[in-house]
Amino acid sequence: MMKSPLLVLLLLFLSCEGQSSCPVVCSCHGGTVDCSGRSLTSSTLPATFPADTTELLLHNNLLTTLPNGLLDSLPHVHTVSLHGNSWACDCGALYLRAWLLGHPIRHNHLRVNCSSPLKLRGRLVVFLTEEELLDSCHYWYCDLALVSQLCLLGFVLLQGVLLVVVIVFLRRIRDTNIRYSKCPLT
Repeated sequence: MMKSPLLVLLLLFLSCEGQSSCPVVCSCHGGTVDCSGRSLTSSTLPATFPADTTELLLHNNLLTTLPNGLLDSLPHVHTVSLHGNSWACDCGALYLRAWLLGHPIRHNHLRVNCSSPLKLRGRLVVFLTEEELLDSCHYWYCDLALVSQLCLLGFVLLQGVLLVVVIVFLRRIRDTNIRYSKCPLT
């Protein structure tokens, strides 16, 4: 008889465990998750939100980027408020731009403005081209690859020079030995 209440409790626990609860820094009422005006940064932004979220309020924070995929895990969301943040319109804004473009234009999309870089300040994220965002990307790994290739080329050239030096040295030794072997001992 004791097994069935434990089984019910276990099933309840497992079914609730898959649902994410309201983030500590936010307040939740029904399907609305309100994280607005909490001085959240891109690093202090909660990683997950409840799966049943229909409205996500992230306005008036210190956000500069959104983590890739953050909004994709919210299938029921119909309103996301993002205005009043200092959006950095660089490589990190590619996800935000793609998400905004993938959802019908809403009035609150028209208040998501770039704060940096200077040449894009004030522009609406939703109207930026991909090229404008990619222009500000620093592909340090390309520089690293170039430096690595140049080092490899230098190493191969050094090995080639050393090989030539060894061959010349061995030929001189061989020629010297041949001369001494032809020379009669007196």
